[in-house]
Amino acid sequence: MQSSRGALVGAPLLRAALGLGLGPGPRRAASEAHGQGWLQPAGYDTGVKVYNSRTRRKDPLIVGSADATSWYSCGPTVYDHAHLGHACSYVRFDIIRRILTRVFGCNIIMVMGITDVDDKIIRRAREMNVSPTSLANLYEEDFKQDMAALKILPPTVYLRVTENIPQIISFIEGIITKGHAYSTAKGNVYFDLQSRGDKYGKLVGVAPGPVGEPVESDKRHASDFALWKAAKPQEMFWASPWGNGRPGWHIECSTISSLVFGSQLDIHSGGIDLAFPHHENEIAQCEVFHQCKQWGNYFLHSGHLHVKGKEEKMSKSLKNYITIKDFLKTASPDVFRLFCMRSSYRSAIDYSDGAVLEAKHLLLAATAFVEDARAYMRGQLACGPIGEDVLWERLSHTKGAVKAALADDFDTPGAVDAVMDLIHHGNRQLKAVTKFVSGDSGSATLHSVVEELVRFRLKVRQFALATGEATREARRQQLLERQPLLEACDTLRQDLVAHGISIKDRSSTSTWELLGQRAQDHKPGS
Repeated sequence: MQSSRGALVGAPLLRAALGLGLGPGPRRAASEAHGQGWLQPAGYDTGVKVYNSRTRRKDPLIVGSADATSWYSCGPTVYDHAHLGHACSYVRFDIIRRILTRVFGCNIIMVMGITDVDDKIIRRAREMNVSPTSLANLYEEDFKQDMAALKILPPTVYLRVTENIPQIISFIEGIITKGHAYSTAKGNVYFDLQSRGDKYGKLVGVAPGPVGEPVESDKRHASDFALWKAAKPQEMFWASPWGNGRPGWHIECSTISSLVFGSQLDIHSGGIDLAFPHHENEIAQCEVFHQCKQWGNYFLHSGHLHVKGKEEKMSKSLKNYITIKDFLKTASPDVFRLFCMRSSYRSAIDYSDGAVLEAKHLLLAATAFVEDARAYMRGQLACGPIGEDVLWERLSHTKGAVKAALADDFDTPGAVDAVMDLIHHGNRQLKAVTKFVSGDSGSATLHSVVEELVRFRLKVRQFALATGEATREARRQQLLERQPLLEACDTLRQDLVAHGISIKDRSSTSTWELLGQRAQDHKPGS
């Protein structure tokens, strides 16, 4: 039988490879004002205030080291295609990771656990008449491809459950040795929840009743949860001191995180549905194993993706989901990322075609502004006098507003609004002016016809995009209904390219030029 320290076999080498060093973890400084006995860490103050599920308020985000900030992310259970509900959570945390790295100077070491053995995997493998291992491998690769398609940075390292069974067994042994778990005659091992006393319920305050694990006759208490499950007929299993079986769900993440980070973890993330019982049980397991007062300093939870008009999350069990692959057939990953950024990562977000269309138009507006600004810098955009001193002042103000928003619990809606406000003021100065083209009467007539055509197209486009003072939901519905008009405008623009005419939409106006000639800007006459 392996000792409880066996759960960290290979950890020094892995920690060194990830740049985590081999020294002791950061000291903790007690904070008198924090609820639930939370200990404010000592280390690098990122300058960010983050909503911490452990305290249910915004706390200063202080990590052990800026050079090696530890982050554990609950990964997927790989039994099926990932859907937009999963994508929303992973995109939101990817954005936060990039913010911490690029804006606040943290080098993130992220570990993601892959659950590749589970009741759902076994059940699905039987339905498909394949082995659980091959099924898990298939959908793990599928998941990674979806994440890459959404431009989500991969974790520093993926760790699979099936590749860490000896470490999981040793971790369970450690919990038993410390008097917080027990084995049964049937070969199951359960965490003794009563042994935690009032220390259980750090994320949910008052712990709800038994959830997640079925009530088995060999449990001491109904609320105890499984660390090791005895093998059932025709299921994959591993040998253990308690007989053949496989790990319980919660023990997987505790072991994998501890294998890399030991007893010190800066950030733990996942969907809000994982707070209880999964994350709560992780805390219980790790704090008794490591004999520490606080494991996981900050727990960040993302809100659900809801189906429009329904108070229900997008999920496979409700059969109301859209796969990531299907979504990306109709919209770009940047559109979905902006869709996610327009709400707080902690809030539920309503999915609808109208909301996605709004994000698409917002992205197009930003892209058009960048193109206009670059054209101006190249001397290819005719416009009125530019008040550059005003623009520089607004740029400086916007930079400060964006950083302040991001430092306030990663307020991406506020940051997006600040950027779009800058674009609005920039567009007012980059507004193209009319130029009249000289030439013979035939050429003049052609230009007049194109002017009229572009003017008509512009009016149609402006009508399709105008929503007036309507409510947000009404604006979404209007944009959805007018989508065919925008598609017709795009088709016309594409068709004219074949005749050597290029139309460019620039915020409140449209310009055109003859391909192959020096660029000339033409605004439809007013």
